Amino acid sequence: MQKIELEEAKTCWMDLISIALKGEEIILLQDRQAVLKLVRVEDSKFYRQPGSAKGMIRMSEDFDAPLEDFQEYMS
Repeated sequence: MQKIELEEAKTCWMDLISIALKGEEIILLQDRQAVLKLVRVEDSKFYRQPGSAKGMIRMSEDFDAPLEDFQEYMS
């Protein structure tokens, strides 16, 4: 992990991007305090697959029946 001041980063921005693209983290500092982190965005390894939970979810027969606790509000 490299740490570099923002003022210095302005002059070598493309070099920092190249380093980050290789997988290294770069911390950008302002007044010697970390304010930004430059990292490569990883491609999600999980892809949504429609219907993958089929048969795993069950609803009771009385799912939408009125609740006894709310009878006074229903009338």
